[in-house]
Amino acid sequence: MTGDAHRGEDLAQETFARLFARRKSYQPQGRFSTFLWRVALNICYDELRRLHRRAEPALIEDGSEATESWPEFAAVEPAPDQSLVERERHDLVRKAVLQLPEPYRTVVVLRHYENLKFREIADVLEVPEGTVKSRMAEALSQLTRLLNRSLENKNKPLKTPTKRIEESLML
Repeated sequence: MTGDAHRGEDLAQETFARLFARRKSYQPQGRFSTFLWRVALNICYDELRRLHRRAEPALIEDGSEATESWPEFAAVEPAPDQSLVERERHDLVRKAVLQLPEPYRTVVVLRHYENLKFREIADVLEVPEGTVKSRMAEALSQLTRLLNRSLENKNKPLKTPTKRIEESLML
């Protein structure tokens, strides 16, 4: 949600601390996962509002991840050139997702990065399932436009945008 792995780890810790502090407000007739996601999303929303007020950049400027390191031993992985292509595509999609308005970005993150079902997302966001599906459709449409714009600069527009975007989100 924030585009920064370190900030995400801090927010995850804050989520569990707040969850522990508010454990008495959990109602057993509801699903615990819904309660957990609601707390986590509220913390993310608070952080995004705080960043917006301070006008701090949410992305690392060069798009690199400081926590990644090269493996010490050879592993069964794709060839280096294929890994680079996948990494570039992943970074491009990640930047496009971060440009989405908050309601659409939330649905995309919960669906494709957290593997929640539409019904579960609807419970977490406290909206009808149809609203979640329409937000996902609009998010994919906006991602197609954003990615086509980015790829036009490289003269490679998407031929089957929605399918490729969904595949890229799964990386």
